[in-house]
Amino acid sequence: MIEKFKTLFFVKSSLISLYLALTIPIPFISLDKFKIPSIFTFVLGLFLIINITSEYVETCNNKISYKTSFIAKTLGRKNWEISWKDIKLIKTLPTSQGSKVYYLNTNKGDNFLIPQRVENFEKFLLIVSKNTGININEISYISPLWTYKLLTLLSVLMIIGELFAFLN
Repeated sequence: MIEKFKTLFFVKSSLISLYLALTIPIPFISLDKFKIPSIFTFVLGLFLIINITSEYVETCNNKISYKTSFIAKTLGRKNWEISWKDIKLIKTLPTSQGSKVYYLNTNKGDNFLIPQRVENFEKFLLIVSKNTGININEISYISPLWTYKLLTLLSVLMIIGELFAFLN
């Protein structure tokens, strides 16, 4: 059975709302001759940020796949696919912020980053464990979910402040 795990809503919303908070004022404060290009650039940037946050993981009985959009591929993100039987172990590496990232290590020595910002992460990990036999008890989200929620809230407050300042 194929299972699809999309990027967490709060991860997407935090990135999109932050983009909006930082760029909404630009078309309003730009010079008249730059209004049209700034609006076009704003819309293009919004399209790009929505597009590149639309990645997902797919699992089935035989393999795990990471899929990303055409635009994200153009910007350097790569799709990958691994057969469950080719996964040897899960490697852990610390991040500079004190968290941990996890890699699927294959029999060929390749390493593939385990997506840690997907919906139903616990179910995803159970599927990985069931198909590889590897213990997944230590694996968790790369950062607490409240951080994404806080960033979304702060970004929305910035947008409200910008709108209030513009309308007054």
